[in-house]
Amino acid sequence: MKNLPQFFKGKKVLITGHTGFKGGWLSQILLLWGSEVTGIALRPSTTPNLFSLLKIKLNVNNYFIDVRNLKQVKSVFKKHKPEIVFHLAAQPIVRDSYDDPVYTFATNIMGTANILEAIRSTKSVRAAVMVTTDKVYENRETTVPYKEDDRLGGHDPYSSSKASAELVINSYCKSFFNPIYYPQKHSTLIASARAGNVIGGGDWSKDRIMTDIVRSIFEHNKAITIRNPNSVRPWQHVLEPLAGYLSLACHLYKGKKNFSGAWNFGPGQDSHIMVKDLLSKTFDYLGKGSYSISKNSDHKYEASLLVLDSSKARQGLAWKSTISAPKALEHTLDWYNNYYTSADNIKFTNQQIENFFKSRKKSS
Repeated sequence: MKNLPQFFKGKKVLITGHTGFKGGWLSQILLLWGSEVTGIALRPSTTPNLFSLLKIKLNVNNYFIDVRNLKQVKSVFKKHKPEIVFHLAAQPIVRDSYDDPVYTFATNIMGTANILEAIRSTKSVRAAVMVTTDKVYENRETTVPYKEDDRLGGHDPYSSSKASAELVINSYCKSFFNPIYYPQKHSTLIASARAGNVIGGGDWSKDRIMTDIVRSIFEHNKAITIRNPNSVRPWQHVLEPLAGYLSLACHLYKGKKNFSGAWNFGPGQDSHIMVKDLLSKTFDYLGKGSYSISKNSDHKYEASLLVLDSSKARQGLAWKSTISAPKALEHTLDWYNNYYTSADNIKFTNQQIENFFKSRKKSS
């Protein structure tokens, strides 16, 4: 939507997972647009981290709370009475889910249930976007893109926890927030959002390809070690799916019942690039870098191919990826280059946000 900044100005928005990579970017967007932002999350898990670099804590109603604690979560909702909720808090690492599956299931499933329960007890909430992942689908490792009504599944604990979270969301939508009974019996519309591999500045999470690239080149000046050079990923800049989440929340807030349900936000086919090709483009752009292939295998399964069909978002929300994979990579590397050479991270981040939404407005 063209007037998203105007729409969100003054809105009371609650974000879970605001200390994370995607949550940090979303928080900064909404702060730029003049929203009153409340955040619930664990403390940042890396040093450095986007949350601290952008000084988000100083500008939001900040709560370091575990989403598994329903009582504390509900108290924040009760105090700040949000109108719009974005749920991003999660245990987001596939490989970590093998090491601690119980924590992964508890956070991603019960954490989601707790946020939905807090929404149910808070009459002020009019719209909620529950963020899951592209990995919720039963992956057949084919080139056929997955649509929102395809079968859910999940090989690893992370993927299955997110597929289970989708079932929880669907249950709440049918039991308590059914669009059929809106607005006669309730005043809240809920949707889930599924996106995949995102890149952008400020992500230092482990087991992320860009994190490994950045640390190897900018900090250690040594070759990066990779596990699966031939894996294909649909790379997109972090601002792309966030634009979809924001547009979706706007439609829900305005009472458009048909926007309730699941939505895919994936890039086009031209953004599907092998890991080794991503590395090659990175080294060419920076003029340095190299990689080696790990010979060790811990037998932790990771999907080699997963493609989303985002035609629903293109048709219903007029949403589409506007940044090609090479450009997304350049924007990401520019951000990190600025970080390692300049102290003004906030100004550079704000400029990328403003340029992105300005270009989307022109292309719509």
